[in-house]
Amino acid sequence: MRLPIGMVRPCTVWQGSISNLPVTEQLCAASASHSSLSQSTKLKITNSLSTSIQCFEGIRAARLRDKWLECQGIKNWEGLLDPLDDDLRSEILRYGQFVDAAYRCFDFDASSPTYAQCGHAKESMLAECGLGTSGYQVTESLHATCSVQVPRWIERLPNWVSTQSSWIGYVAVCDDKEEISRLGRRDVVISYRGTATCHEWLENLRATLTCLPDDMAPENCDPMVQSGFLSLYTSSTDDRPSLQQMVREEIGRILQKYCDEPLSITITGHSLGAALATLTAYDITNTFSHAPIVTVVSFGGPRVGDRTFRKHLERNGTKVLRIVNSDDVITKVPGFVIDENDVAKKGAVQVAAGLPAWLQRRVEGTQWVYAEIGKELRLSSRDCPQLSKGDVATCHDLKTYLHLVNNFVSSTCPFRATAKRVLKRTNQARETALV
Repeated sequence: MRLPIGMVRPCTVWQGSISNLPVTEQLCAASASHSSLSQSTKLKITNSLSTSIQCFEGIRAARLRDKWLECQGIKNWEGLLDPLDDDLRSEILRYGQFVDAAYRCFDFDASSPTYAQCGHAKESMLAECGLGTSGYQVTESLHATCSVQVPRWIERLPNWVSTQSSWIGYVAVCDDKEEISRLGRRDVVISYRGTATCHEWLENLRATLTCLPDDMAPENCDPMVQSGFLSLYTSSTDDRPSLQQMVREEIGRILQKYCDEPLSITITGHSLGAALATLTAYDITNTFSHAPIVTVVSFGGPRVGDRTFRKHLERNGTKVLRIVNSDDVITKVPGFVIDENDVAKKGAVQVAAGLPAWLQRRVEGTQWVYAEIGKELRLSSRDCPQLSKGDVATCHDLKTYLHLVNNFVSSTCPFRATAKRVLKRTNQARETALV
C-alpha cells in the first residue's frame, strides 16, 4: 500500500513512563526516546513494527475516507490544528507537493526559448516531477498575464524582462480508483507557483485595493482585492485568454463530467500563488451555484482583500486554510489589518501595526485596509533548530513551510526536535504536583 506523503507514524510503541501522557506529549516523548536509541535497537524496532505499520496504514486510509470533509474544512478545522491532526498534516503536505511540482515544471532559464513556460507535456508533467504515483492527471495548463503598461522599447529587451504572459500552474483531476477510494471522493487540484517574472513582481507592487469587476461582485456590494493580483487573474492578450477564463472553462467542464459523484475542489499555492488561489476560490463559488466544497490550502500567502471580500468568500462556503510562518514578512503585507473584535467591543479602530489613533482614522478610509482571511495554522522558523537562523528568503521558501508542517506537533510542543525539553518540563511538573 502506498504511504501517503508526509505521514506521521504513531509514537505509542515505546512503553513505560510516557504511556500515560496525552497523545500530543506521547508524540514528543516518543520522538525524543527514539533519538536516544542505539542504531541496532532502532533496527529491531523497525523490523518488529513493519507488520503493525502496514495495518495502521490501512486503518488510516479508512479514517481519511470517513473524515475527508473535516480535512477539507467543513467545520473550519476545529480541533484539528492544535495539536495538528496527522491526517490533516498528511493532506497539507500532499497538496504542498503539488505546489512544488508547479515550481519544478516552470522554466526559469532566461536564455531558454521556452522561458516562463511549462517544461513538460500535460501527460507527463506530474511523473516528471516525482508525482507519477499520485493518482492525478493534469487536464489543463494555466497562464497568467500582466497588464502593467511598460514602454515599447521594453519589448526589445531579453525574455526575462519583456515576458508578459507566463505559465502559472495547472489543473489536475484524481483518476485513480484506489486513490479515489482512499480520499473518499474524486479530488480536483488547482496548483499555483509563486512570483517568478519581472512583470509579476511589478504586479505585486500594485498593493492598493480595487473593486472586483461586475462579473465577480455580488449586487449592491463592492468587495475589494489587491490590484496586482486581480490584474494577473483577469488580464488577457489577443492570443492568450485570461487565467480567469481558463479556470472557468476547465472547472465548468469538470463539474459537468463528474456531476454524479462526490467531488471536491482544492486550490493550493505558495506566495503569489496563495493569493491567486484565494481569488480563484472566490470566483469558482461565485460563478458556479452548485459547486462542490471548495478549499484553499495556501503557503506563505500575502493579504488579498478587504472585509467585504472575506464576508462574501465565507458566505459562498469557501474554506481557506492559511499556513503561516510567523517569521515570514510576506504574510504581513500588503497594507494594514483592522482588528474587528476591538471595533465591536470598544467602538474604536485598532490597526495591527500599532499606529497613533489619529493616523488610524485616516488609514481606515484609504485603499490600504485589508482583512485576514480564513483559518490560520501558525508556525515559526525559530522553533526549528535547522531554520532558526534562516534569512528572509529561507523563511518564505516553500520547502521551509513543508518542513515546519511535517514537524509541528502543537503550540505546547511546537517542534518534534524539542521533544526532550518538553518531556523534561512535563515530568517535572508532574513530580511537583505529586509532592
